[in-house]
Amino acid sequence: MPRQLSLRINLNDDATFENFFLLDQDRKHQIVELLRSQLMSGEEPFVYLWGPNGSGVSHLLQASCHRAAANDLQVQYLPLSELLDYPPQELLENLEHMPLICLDDIQLVAGNTVWEEALFGLYNRVRQAKGRLLVGADCAPRELPLQLPDLQSRLGWGPVFQLKASDDDVKTLILQFRASRRGMELGDDVAMFLINRAARDLSGLMACLDTLESASLEARRKLSIPFVKQVFDW
Repeated sequence: MPRQLSLRINLNDDATFENFFLLDQDRKHQIVELLRSQLMSGEEPFVYLWGPNGSGVSHLLQASCHRAAANDLQVQYLPLSELLDYPPQELLENLEHMPLICLDDIQLVAGNTVWEEALFGLYNRVRQAKGRLLVGADCAPRELPLQLPDLQSRLGWGPVFQLKASDDDVKTLILQFRASRRGMELGDDVAMFLINRAARDLSGLMACLDTLESASLEARRKLSIPFVKQVFDW
């Protein structure tokens, strides 16, 4: 069997289904349930998620990887933003034998015929092997500037879901939800202060929460605006 490249890719430990914030009646409930069932039933072998940075696409791809690993299933998460310098044919070689493959930021290789041909081949091999492929991007399949029309059709083989960016009110709820998961209480005023002063994308806000958790434990202080100002020197 041809060799497979050795990759050092770490999943975000917090990117789990349990840590994914859902509002009541949120369409994302349907997406999460489909991803959970994709692992166990295989009824939807191909799923495509798309949305802007911070919408939760990468979180859900990694959550599927965590769930697969928890069920003793072999999985490969490939964030293409970190892998553009790798030869795609070698990178994707033999992956069809894994129960789950997650490809993130696929829009970054659109227009690159070498990558497109490698992805086209992977789709065909995964289908033949009855595997599962979960793809993430920042736009719908039809909006990708692909050179290979057959790849465009492959990307739409299964369900395609859009995840929308969160407004400030939802970001507040997400911050409070994630803080409570860590045993911290985050008031509305502190959450809005963070949103207005820190990087507004959710990954940046989560990084702030990481820092505040450590600082709060060390100082044995509750989260307040004065304490946040002190921690970040604002």
